[in-house]
Order: sequence, then C-alpha cells, then structure tokens
Amino acid sequence: MTENTTAEGGTADILVTGGTGVLGRPVVDRLTGAGRTVRVLSRTRKPCIGDLSTGAGLAEALDGVRTIVHLASDPRTRGADVAAARRLIAAAPEGAHLVYISIVGVDRHPYSYYRAKYEVERMIERSGLPYTILRAVQFHDLVLYGMRMLARLPIVFVPAGVAFQPVAAEEVAARLAGLALGEPAGRVPDMGGPEILSAAELARLYLRSAGKRRPVLPVPIPGGVIGAYRRGVHLAPEHRDGRITFEEFLTTAAGRPGYAGAGR
Repeated sequence: MTENTTAEGGTADILVTGGTGVLGRPVVDRLTGAGRTVRVLSRTRKPCIGDLSTGAGLAEALDGVRTIVHLASDPRTRGADVAAARRLIAAAPEGAHLVYISIVGVDRHPYSYYRAKYEVERMIERSGLPYTILRAVQFHDLVLYGMRMLARLPIVFVPAGVAFQPVAAEEVAARLAGLALGEPAGRVPDMGGPEILSAAELARLYLRSAGKRRPVLPVPIPGGVIGAYRRGVHLAPEHRDGRITFEEFLTTAAGRPGYAGAGR
C-alpha cells in the first residue's frame, strides 16, 4: 500500500477494514482506481491506525467517512468478530453505508466461525445504518492452503462427500467495490465460483499443479460441521458468478514464491 492511495490525516470518504489482506488489497485498488480516497484501517501501519479489538483510533479513522467496507476478520479468536463489529457500528458516523463480506450458508452452518459471521450480519441489520451484505463462497487461496496442508502426508486424506465452489478473491473484490460505490442494497445475491468440485478432485488438481505424486483417499468424517459441508450449505450452485476456475488459479499461483515447497 502506498501513501498516494490512502488518506493520511486528510479527508477520505471510504474506510476499509482488513484492507491489507487477500481480499482487502484488490478492494482498495478497485476503489482508488475509481478515483475514491480510501483509508485502510490497521493496528500497526500508517496511514490509518486503529484497533477493532479495543476501539482505539476508530473515531479518528471514521471521521468524515461516508462508506465503510468491513473485511477484517479473526477466525482464530472466539468472539473477536462480533466484538469488533459492535465497536465499528457504535463508532460509525450516522448514515454511513456499511458494506460487509460474509460467507454463504452462515445462517445454516454450525461451525462457530460461521455462526459469528451470521451474528455480525444480524447486528448490521439491526444497527439502523444503511448497509449492504454480500455472502461469498470460499476463496481459491483458502482451498489451496487446505490442500497444501493435506498434501504434507504421504497419503492425502480428504473428507468424503464434501465439495467446494471456490472463487477468486479478485472477482469478489470487484463485486464488493461496485457495491461500495453504489447505494445501500441490503442483503445482495450470493457469489460463487464457476464450478463445484469434490475435495478429492481439488486435491488432485493441486497435486498435479505442484508436481507431486500422492494417492488421494476420501474418508468419512463424523460430526455436525462436516455434516453441514456434506449437505452443501456452503455452496451457491445458482450463483456461478466467478469465471476463474481453481485449475486456472493454480496456474497463476504456481508462479508465486514458495508455492511448491509450502505443501511438502
């Protein structure tokens, strides 16, 4: 992030939380490319320092802001997302447009992180702020990370009966930026990737792209969370909006530093 793409001490009409992440970076690029002045909230980096975990600096970060794009998330800390959203909503200027990225199926999935995302959705809906909520499926990057971890073993064990519909973060970023530049729209249609593939198919695509030879073995896994994945509540088959397939994404990812070695 460079100084000329964000506001430091001056006026800005858009604040992006989580603006340095896989989704946040292309969102910020899209917004600044559209001629908007953007603040990127960060706990440690200038030009806009603020902490959603404590509320420190939020008033200053939100000063003069008309649109808030809330992308920041902490899946590793229980309750963190709900607490952060509560602080953000409380500090938001009256009438500010709040744009939030959520996950497909959070209202029907027992996974605690998804339940927290759904609670944030409901908080936003009850906040009185004009809002837009977009639910997306899992990003290619997340599926790639999972396959790298699984491929560390001599046999790649994957959950039987589970499929995913990964989407490119850049394509979700384009949708989000467009929503942020538009009028509040409430809960908009879900966004999914172009194809639904089993975990085994995704693993084999990864192995082939990384030049690895591993047997792939689907195994039944008990439990409510995996059961929800088997039922496909995280999928959006009616919304195959993305155009970049997982295989195409892997072709690009293979050129990134550390790609081949990360899963060994």
